[in-house]
Amino acid sequence: MRVGVPKEIREGEARVALTPLSVAKLTQQGFEVLVETGAGLAASFSDEAYQNAGAVLGDNLSVLGCDLILKINRPIFSEIELLKKNAFVIALMEPYQKDGVQEKLAAKGVNVIAMELLPRISRAQSMDVLSSQANIAGYRAALEAATCYKRFIPMMMTSAGSAKPAKVAVLGVGVAGLQAISTMRRLGARVEAYDIRPEVKEQILSVGAKPIELELGEMGHAKGGYAQELSDDGKKKQQALLSEKLKTFDIIISTANVPGRKAPVLVTEETIRNMRHGSVVIDMAAADGGNCPLSEPDRTVVKHGISIVGFTNFPALLATDASEFWARNMLNLLALFTRPATPPALNIDLSDEIVSGVLSVYQGEQRFKK
Repeated sequence: MRVGVPKEIREGEARVALTPLSVAKLTQQGFEVLVETGAGLAASFSDEAYQNAGAVLGDNLSVLGCDLILKINRPIFSEIELLKKNAFVIALMEPYQKDGVQEKLAAKGVNVIAMELLPRISRAQSMDVLSSQANIAGYRAALEAATCYKRFIPMMMTSAGSAKPAKVAVLGVGVAGLQAISTMRRLGARVEAYDIRPEVKEQILSVGAKPIELELGEMGHAKGGYAQELSDDGKKKQQALLSEKLKTFDIIISTANVPGRKAPVLVTEETIRNMRHGSVVIDMAAADGGNCPLSEPDRTVVKHGISIVGFTNFPALLATDASEFWARNMLNLLALFTRPATPPALNIDLSDEIVSGVLSVYQGEQRFKK
């Protein structure tokens, strides 16, 4: 079985789906691995390192013609044209998008494993790219906040006087939020955190932050541990209560997202107007409409004296480790989808909850319904 690793072409993407270390493990198992020339350079992996690990370097045409294609981001239409029938593509497929990509892949007979659809069960944790990348994103977002903030993060005592620790709010306490809290705590900030799911209060306390508690009159949890969208009345009440709380913070790191929906507005323009000049907002939901209506995707803007950061791909800013984590997730996933043989062969067991969950397109059928 030939595994192809193309170079990512999305602007700003520096990660690669397999690293030399993971290539070595696959070739030892009998896989033939083709890597597009230059695919790992932005993540600090040289072509020579891939060759030494047992990979064959190739052009985009030969790599996309493999049996199994491993990518970070879903293929665009020009790439889909180069895929062969019955091939498998594994990537973040953005399955909620209604732009014809899934339909095109199904019509071409390409099978799709959408990593966003991985079930949130303990057996799938070792394959969960969303969690591994969110962990990196939360860490990097905290560093970005510290860099943009023009004051000390920890309390500082000097002969010239003292500075109070920065007061940080983290909105949305999933994997990224928890890592942002932990990183800010290590930097010496005073951290408070908010999430609409009441069950995460214990997690907030466990990493040393103080929960922000609002009385909304409704719960915000959904199946699988994800957040659930609030009612219109719940959203208005949430915005009003948060606005009063958030104006006292120096840094806000917002990670709140609802799968398949526009990101909820948590940091209103009124909040921004009332914050102290020089404060910082990191909007990690900028790609999905933003938790702050003033944020702009992949830009840092200053509005009403507040720096608002809208980076949409924080893991790509730590591309080397992000790629290593991703590649480990891929190795664990492939162990489930293949069986040992010479050469290894696919093993599609639709009775398996993980296999059935992530297969968004299989044998010409769109299994995931938007």
